[in-house]
Amino acid sequence: MLPQEIIRKRRDGEPLARQELEFFFQEFMEGNVSDEQMTALLMASFYAPPTMDEALALTDIFIRSGSRIDLSAIPGVKVDKHSTGGVGDKTSLLLVPIAAAAGVRVPMISGRALGHTGGTLDKLESIPGFNVHPPPSAIVRQLSEIGMVMAGQSADIVPLDRRIYALRDVTSTVEILPFIAASIMSKKIAGGADALVLDIKAGRGAFMRERVQAEELALLLAGVGRHFDLPTVGIITNMDEPLGYAIGNWLEVVEVVDCLQGRETPDLMEVTYALAGLMIHLGRKAQTVSEGIAVARDVVRRGLAFEKFLELVHAQGGDPSYIQETLRYRNAEAAVEVVALCSGVLHGVDARALGLLAVELGAGRKQPTDEIDPTAGIVLAKKIGEHVEEDEVLCRLYSSAAHDLVHFRERVREAFSIGDREIPRADKIFSYFDSDTIVPWSPESRAP
Repeated sequence: MLPQEIIRKRRDGEPLARQELEFFFQEFMEGNVSDEQMTALLMASFYAPPTMDEALALTDIFIRSGSRIDLSAIPGVKVDKHSTGGVGDKTSLLLVPIAAAAGVRVPMISGRALGHTGGTLDKLESIPGFNVHPPPSAIVRQLSEIGMVMAGQSADIVPLDRRIYALRDVTSTVEILPFIAASIMSKKIAGGADALVLDIKAGRGAFMRERVQAEELALLLAGVGRHFDLPTVGIITNMDEPLGYAIGNWLEVVEVVDCLQGRETPDLMEVTYALAGLMIHLGRKAQTVSEGIAVARDVVRRGLAFEKFLELVHAQGGDPSYIQETLRYRNAEAAVEVVALCSGVLHGVDARALGLLAVELGAGRKQPTDEIDPTAGIVLAKKIGEHVEEDEVLCRLYSSAAHDLVHFRERVREAFSIGDREIPRADKIFSYFDSDTIVPWSPESRAP
């Protein structure tokens, strides 16, 4: 078989046999298919997406490219969570200690920043000393001892995805639904989870801007989960506006600490509690999702989730003192305020635009080898629907990598739209889904 012939078939919309997919990806892993050829296949797949059968084959090929973690000796239902990526989405950092405090075992395999969206691993690595690459034996031990772990792919877990993930990030080929499905589901299956909760983002700041596309991906992911005997449910959420106030790695950790200590950001915690309710229900620690949400609220209110977060940081080599006192962290070398030029009501905050600007400030990568500035990012001062006065602060920019922040002001200001009329707050959660259906979200939803 010739790699260029496989690329041609994909370009022309012809289905690829499993043997062709196996050949192409194996040759890529062995260095006989170049990054340029893989990029060509990805770009061709963007315009001629693989079929469901190919998505299942891709997932299996990804899984078989490495080893799997066996968590069967650990009692209880192991529940993982994944988000398709959003701006300011730090729910994973909240969910792991919340679910663990409720008694659910959480083996979370996470990823890095992708495009304009932040990465959980980058946020965790902003915590001094935090090790996001414990070996599989340490993952099993930690999950058994404290009921939670947050780790990236080890060299042995889905190595094929790790290489393709980096290429997708820098070649604008992220939004290929079957590749998204294979990437997400292979890591979760190889990571040993018994059940999976998904947060599928839709809107300006998401990779799936239209809800219909997000719904297509949701059913695809849940269908792949069913094929591989991994119960998969989730919610489709609104990503027109950044989630919470902070965009950027350490800045988001600070917001997580605030929320776990009772200073809750309403929109962020609305999504977090819904996901936590699903995880606690799937983990058989609540009879219904609504009961799971109540349990989640209770462990936050009582400070148990914050204590679990400190425990997680300590277990993975991080310095908990920075979590207990976030002001100890080094300040960004440059900071600037962006103010409103007129009074009115904030009608829109372009999440995608702010996500891309945060990357330029140093919070993300332009190339796979780029170093991330953990201090860089944006902190909003206003949310959609709130009143704004002329010269009032809309947001603040921070960076230790880009010192001349003043010239960003006008571009940042363009991401905010201010009008005269009052507008209602948009729903943050659109719908619930499993492998069979998508229905309007209700806390009474029952996961299998």
